[in-house]
Amino acid sequence: MTVIERKARPMARATEYVVRPLHDRDEIRRLLEARRAYAAYALGQLDPLLFRQTEWWSARAGDARAVLLHSHGGLGNATFLMGEAGALEALVRLHPGPRHAFLTCEVHHLGVVARYYDLEQRQTMIRMLVTPDRFRPVRAPVERLSGRDVRELNRLYRTDGVPSFYTSRQIDDAVYFGARRDGALVSVAGTHVISSASGIAVVGNVYTHPRFRGMHLAEATTSAVTQLLLQSCREVVLSVDPTNLPAVRAYERLGYREVERLIEGAAERRDATGFASLVRRTFARLRARPAGGEVVRVKQD
Repeated sequence: MTVIERKARPMARATEYVVRPLHDRDEIRRLLEARRAYAAYALGQLDPLLFRQTEWWSARAGDARAVLLHSHGGLGNATFLMGEAGALEALVRLHPGPRHAFLTCEVHHLGVVARYYDLEQRQTMIRMLVTPDRFRPVRAPVERLSGRDVRELNRLYRTDGVPSFYTSRQIDDAVYFGARRDGALVSVAGTHVISSASGIAVVGNVYTHPRFRGMHLAEATTSAVTQLLLQSCREVVLSVDPTNLPAVRAYERLGYREVERLIEGAAERRDATGFASLVRRTFARLRARPAGGEVVRVKQD
């Protein structure tokens, strides 16, 4: 390529996004409702008690929009990303969140995420959904767990050497069912969040002791949790590793169906000190005057 040809190459186009914080739960709910199955966890964070531990941001340019959530619950920090990739880049460039967090994003966000986070143990997950008309319960001897069972539950979760520090209150505030063999808790399923206001809940923390796998116990406990949730929610979702075919088939037998794919992983912010994002926020606020908020220019490929 000649020098003249290099000069003739068109410059990358930049889009200006307006970034602003979100404080109105009704407004946030309207934004999330467009992607209910994907945004189920975020919808749960709109519960008044959980909302106090969250930080929400929106970026917009014309019809392109993205939403960013940083939550700080009892199980640690979490970051949730939703929307158009350019708008999302405007958000994480200014507000990347805590140094360490469990991050959930869409598949097309990976390029943006890689520029601002180191994503360890990245996992593509299937998001599955069930509704009352599709649900097919399994009848099996399981029991509702309470905070009194928390020590036994933590011991079961630690079987594979993974730390588990659930509290009695966390179990009492959620929905957990377990299966026993010879009096010992060997399989369990629970919930991540329940949003009565949005009519959706997220099933999670499904685990069976290695010696008792292949006996359909996870299917039974998940069925019991789902059945109770569907009494107050019109949709229940869960995430599963697509390579875990026995689990996928078990959930399908209960009536769950795949609705989309997402990415999960432990994220570490690349801007370790937060200084770079602070500088970007300063310039973004100066650029936005006198209208207020923050304005970010993102180059489009």
